[in-house]
Amino acid sequence: MNLFETSRQVTVLGAGMVGVSCALALQAKGWRVTLVDQQAPGEETSHGNAGVLSRSSLLPFNRPGLWQSLPSLLLRQGSHLKIRPSAITHWQWLWRFLWHAKRSSFEVTTVALDGLIQLSSDTHRAWLKRAHVENRLRDTGWLWPYAHTDAFKSGAASREVLQEFGVATEVLNAPALRALEPHLAPSFSHALWVKDAASVDNPRAVVKAYAAQFLEAGGQWVQSKVSVLQQRPSGWQWVDQAGSAHWTPHVVVALGPWSESLLEASQVTANFKVNMGFERGYHRHFQTVEGVSLGRPIYDLSGAYVLSPMKDEQGQDVLRLTTGVELAARDAAPNLQQLESAENSARRVLPMKSAVPHSDWLGSRPTTPDSRPVIGEVPNAPGLWLAFGHQHIGFSTGPGTGVLLSELMSREATSIDPRPFAPDRFEALF
Repeated sequence: MNLFETSRQVTVLGAGMVGVSCALALQAKGWRVTLVDQQAPGEETSHGNAGVLSRSSLLPFNRPGLWQSLPSLLLRQGSHLKIRPSAITHWQWLWRFLWHAKRSSFEVTTVALDGLIQLSSDTHRAWLKRAHVENRLRDTGWLWPYAHTDAFKSGAASREVLQEFGVATEVLNAPALRALEPHLAPSFSHALWVKDAASVDNPRAVVKAYAAQFLEAGGQWVQSKVSVLQQRPSGWQWVDQAGSAHWTPHVVVALGPWSESLLEASQVTANFKVNMGFERGYHRHFQTVEGVSLGRPIYDLSGAYVLSPMKDEQGQDVLRLTTGVELAARDAAPNLQQLESAENSARRVLPMKSAVPHSDWLGSRPTTPDSRPVIGEVPNAPGLWLAFGHQHIGFSTGPGTGVLLSELMSREATSIDPRPFAPDRFEALF
C-alpha cells in the first residue's frame, strides 16, 4: 500500500443516518472506510423520526420571537417545543441557544440549512435508487393543518419565510383539505400543504439499505463501543470496548448525541467546545383502521405531533406518532406526558386502533446553540473531522452532510458553502 492509499483511510464513528452517509460519500470518492458503532446501523437516534424530507425544515426553533414564547413553552405540556428543568444543567448551551434567537442568526441558519437540505434531498434520491429501495419514497408532500383561523394567522411568519425561499406550498381551506385527506376529522379550518417535500415509510430500513450498499462496495464494519480517542503523531487511535487500539490517519466523529461526550472524555479538543443541548423526541405506533388512511404525514401544530403512515419491520401498515421536541438532559428519565397528550390530540382527528405493544421510543438528538450542525475539521487537530449536531432533522440533512464532508476531506470544491457549519465558529463564545 503506497503513501497516498494510506492517507486516504478513514474511520467513521457512528452508524446513524449521518455516519452512514459520511461513509458512503467518502467511499464514492475513493476513500477506504471503516464504519464503527456499538449498535447495528440505524438502531439509535436515526430510527425514531417522522421520515419527512422537506425544505420546510430550514426553520430552526430558536427564531425571532422565541423569548416572548418562553413562558408558554415552560408551562404547556402539549407544546411543540417543551423545555424541561433538566435542560438547565446545560445552561451554557441554553443561554447561547436563546441568544441566537435573533434575526441575524436566523438569516444565516435558514440559508445554510436550506442548502444542506436540498443537497441531501438530491443525494437521497440517488442513493434510494442505487439501493433499490426507491419504493419507500412518497412524493406527496406533507400537511400542516390548523385548528382554527387564529392558529392559521399565527403561522404567517413561517409561511412568509417559506415563500421567500421559494418552497412550493399551497394553502387549503376546509373543503380542499377534506378532498385531499378525506379521513381526517373536519376539525381544521385551514392547512398548509408543503409540496416541496417527500417522506419514507421506514427510516430505519432506509439507513440499513444505505449501510448494505456501503458493505457491498467493500466498506468495513466494526460493531463496538468506542471508549476513547487519542491523537498520535501520524493520525488517530481509537480504543474499542475490549481495550484494543486501532489506528487511522483520519477519523470522523458522527456519534450524534454521544459525540461531544467522547471528545471531552478523550481530551483531544483543547479550546474547542460546542456545548450541545439535546432535542429529545418520542414516538408510538398504532395499528390502522381498515379503510382509513393518510396519504402523507401531517404536522398538527395545535396538537404538537406528527402522524406519519409507515411500514413496520414486517411490512404491515402502521401510523407513527411523533411528539414535539423536548429540551432536556440527554439521559434524563422519560416523561410520557408529552406522548400521552399527543396521542389524545391525534385520536380526535383520525381513527386509530390500539397502540402497538412495546412501540414506545425515546431518542436524544444533538443540537448546537445556532441550530446548525458541525461539519469539518477540528481546529489544531489535523485528521479529526466532525459531523454531528443535526438537531431533529438529521434524516433530512445526513446525505448532504456526507457529501460536504467528503468534499472537504478530499480538498475539492464544495457543493454548498461550508463556512456556516465550520467547527471553528465555536472557538470563541458568541
